[in-house]
Amino acid sequence: MSATHLHDSNAAPGGTGKATAGGPTAPAGKPPTPSWRMIVTLAVAGAIAGLLIVTVHQWAEPRILANQARVIAATIDEVLQGPASTVTLYMNDGALVTAPPAGQDTMKLERVWAGYDGNGRLIGYALMAGEPGFQDVIRIMFGYDLAADRVLGMRVLESKETPGLGDLIEKDSVWVAQFDAAGVPLIQTKPGGGTGDPREVETITGATISSRVVIGTINRRIEQMRPLLQQVGGGQ
Repeated sequence: MSATHLHDSNAAPGGTGKATAGGPTAPAGKPPTPSWRMIVTLAVAGAIAGLLIVTVHQWAEPRILANQARVIAATIDEVLQGPASTVTLYMNDGALVTAPPAGQDTMKLERVWAGYDGNGRLIGYALMAGEPGFQDVIRIMFGYDLAADRVLGMRVLESKETPGLGDLIEKDSVWVAQFDAAGVPLIQTKPGGGTGDPREVETITGATISSRVVIGTINRRIEQMRPLLQQVGGGQ
């Protein structure tokens, strides 16, 4: 047999080498997802996420507020040195009143707490204040004896100061104790540079800015609130 008569039995007529019409074909491409379906999917996912956020917030908010109330109550007890009772005063139209304004969320109002001993005598007032520190706002509470014009104690409520340095304003018990019965206005001094003046409070080495902020915040808050406290007098 001549070589010219040899051919591939799988080749298509004409010698092109392509598969015959009856052979396997390539699968058809997957049709694109309609844009409306993607929009609906995103909308449903967003609605579910929003519902979860609202549900978690509604569940967590009363617990957060309750915890804040406990922290505030414990701090009042510390800065007023264990009062037998307290009365909450609310800021309203530039004055301190015992009844909160109607329809107002009392947790969001500016408040002052008057502390009394077992005989009903006024011990002092617990005041909150906050000013920018080295990292962020430093929020504090301190007790103030209006009659003696002195600080009764100080505690940091919130601080993001540098760990190991700035956070000593709340962790260094010796430094914090300097505010107990300190006269006002407070006078900041360098460590070891005091003269024995009862108004002196030493700053902290390595945390000078943070400690200065606390001292200055107390002085400015007292100046701001003293006239209002004098109007309250003996504290209702």
